[in-house]
Amino acid sequence: MAAVTYESLVREIQSGKFRPVYYLMGEESYYLDRLTDLLSTAVLDEAEREFNQLTIYGQDATIDAIIANARRFPMMANHVVIIVKEAQNIKEIDKLSLYLQKPQPSTVLVFSHKNGSLNKKTHKSLLAEIDAAGGVVFESNAIKNDTILIAFIDDYLAAKGRTIDGKARMMLVEAVGANLSRMASEMDKLVVNTTEENRHVTPEMVEAFTGISKEYNIFELQKALVNKDIQKANRIAKFMDDNPKAHPSQAVFAFLFNYFSRLMLAYYAPQRDSAGVAKFLNVGYYVDDYLRGMRNYSAFKVMEIISALRRYDGMSKGVGARANITSGGLIRELVHFILH
Repeated sequence: MAAVTYESLVREIQSGKFRPVYYLMGEESYYLDRLTDLLSTAVLDEAEREFNQLTIYGQDATIDAIIANARRFPMMANHVVIIVKEAQNIKEIDKLSLYLQKPQPSTVLVFSHKNGSLNKKTHKSLLAEIDAAGGVVFESNAIKNDTILIAFIDDYLAAKGRTIDGKARMMLVEAVGANLSRMASEMDKLVVNTTEENRHVTPEMVEAFTGISKEYNIFELQKALVNKDIQKANRIAKFMDDNPKAHPSQAVFAFLFNYFSRLMLAYYAPQRDSAGVAKFLNVGYYVDDYLRGMRNYSAFKVMEIISALRRYDGMSKGVGARANITSGGLIRELVHFILH
């Protein structure tokens, strides 16, 4: 099956080329929803939809009923659009093969399968048959890399004519995480509250319009640790202890582990100046954080910190945890260890 991207599918649909079957699946629902919404408006005009567009929910319909609707002929339109939401709840999905042998040329059949994907081994034949029938299988995987999330933020805002401050970006990454639907919602708030004269999103705007603190977050905690600002680091750690749901220890430890493990690599850079470290670590804007870290921490101390991060991450997951120690308590202990 030929690989397709979200962007290529959007271009294809907007150009008026429609596939007979779309099987949209995956853990990240943002792209599934965007494609489903686009197909629901792009194929038929508003007047045609009343008689030619149907939305079905997987838990309420059998695959036989879905196929029967897909075989309908359009009424005063060129297409019939059948949108099947919650397709993960359809039983006997492999019976779709019966339809794929001879799909209705005028029908656009869309499946939105969330919270997972079809098993590629169990349903190998079905996936191949969708492709052979001229359809498309699109999988939207969960975002597990901050680099991809940062690119999403930049691209989303750029499409709306906006730019964003580096700190403001990291505030969104930390507070929202890899939930793209929520991330888009938060960025829409920022877009609405920028002006034509000032299109740049700042940390103050993120705090004012999303409720995300610009002072008490992982990004600021890392900065305080890098600078060995003991008072600020302890103040943030206490805030995280008081607000454990907003600042789970596992997320904090993962964020700090990423920094200190890269700081360890920085000691092996052939040239330890700004350009040399930036090239070696493949970082740009944040290279000063690593240069300050190298000044404030010895390589041996960084090795100890990485070991402690692994140990505390294990405790946050119940490995060797002590009785009555809270998630925030673990963060406060680790911060004390790093700074002393």
